[in-house]
Amino acid sequence: MDSLKNRSFLKLLDLTPEEIGWLIDFAAELKAKKKAGIPHRLCEGKNVALIFEKTSTRTRCSFEVAAADLGMHPVYLDPKSSQIGKKESIADTARVLGRMFDGIEYRGFGQEIVEALAKYAGVPVFNGLTNEFHPTQILADFLTIKEHFGRLNGIKLVYMGDARYNMGNSLMVGCAKMGLQFVACAPKAYFPDAALVESCQAIAAQTGATLSFTEDPAEAVKNADVIYTDVWVSMGEPDEVWAERIRDLLPYQVNEALMEKAGEQCRFMHCLPAFHDLGTGIGKEVYEKFGLSALEVTDGVFESPRSIVFDEAENRMHTIKAVMAAALANG
Repeated sequence: MDSLKNRSFLKLLDLTPEEIGWLIDFAAELKAKKKAGIPHRLCEGKNVALIFEKTSTRTRCSFEVAAADLGMHPVYLDPKSSQIGKKESIADTARVLGRMFDGIEYRGFGQEIVEALAKYAGVPVFNGLTNEFHPTQILADFLTIKEHFGRLNGIKLVYMGDARYNMGNSLMVGCAKMGLQFVACAPKAYFPDAALVESCQAIAAQTGATLSFTEDPAEAVKNADVIYTDVWVSMGEPDEVWAERIRDLLPYQVNEALMEKAGEQCRFMHCLPAFHDLGTGIGKEVYEKFGLSALEVTDGVFESPRSIVFDEAENRMHTIKAVMAAALANG
């Protein structure tokens, strides 16, 4: 799509429904080519910088494998390898990297950082996650939903838990743009920002999407196609908030009883990592302090046939590939 050529990918609010739909379809096409072993080195000879102020398994691997498949050379800059915002301003970093690289990915803190990178770099900048938005994850989620349900329009997606940050925000925006039924189910203090809700309501009025907010899990999940959740404590937040979050959000845990209330059609999604057992260091610490063997989702739901989290995780790579190829493809 010509409108995406040489363009940054910072948040879904910047894209039209047609552009989002095209990226999802393009990702499906690239996925099919990879599965068939058909080369698609659309960005041969280009270079991309991957700035990670917050580490990640899925995002890093997705960008690196996608770049390699497209014929690009990725350069990974971990939190210790970059002076962005410390010894060098964001504007100066952007102008330096923009002269060496054809594209820049940023995963880190405030949305204003990735927006500033895009303002000064002179090359496309891709948002790998900020505190406010996680747009590449939503493309992967929507590709996964389309694969399992054959459509996006009219799908009922219920987000359980803390809807104030990047995942709640981005799912709400994506659903508004693409005509889904979005439900945020959480205590009122955990609802998304009111100004963003207002913006999304205006979008929904044009697309036929619906947005609703409730504190009642049983009511929220009636006839849900997808129940989605995320960790209760985000990266960078202090350990002290665990007690508060567990107290407030345990009633919103995705468990077998909640899935049964939704119905057999319902699928479970999670952007990962998930605290569903004692297989993580944090999971063990929480168990020792609070006696809980699972947090936002039980192991029974996570490991059930209704869980499509690993389809979703794989699709991070295919959709990120589509985003980079749309902006940087040769010709």
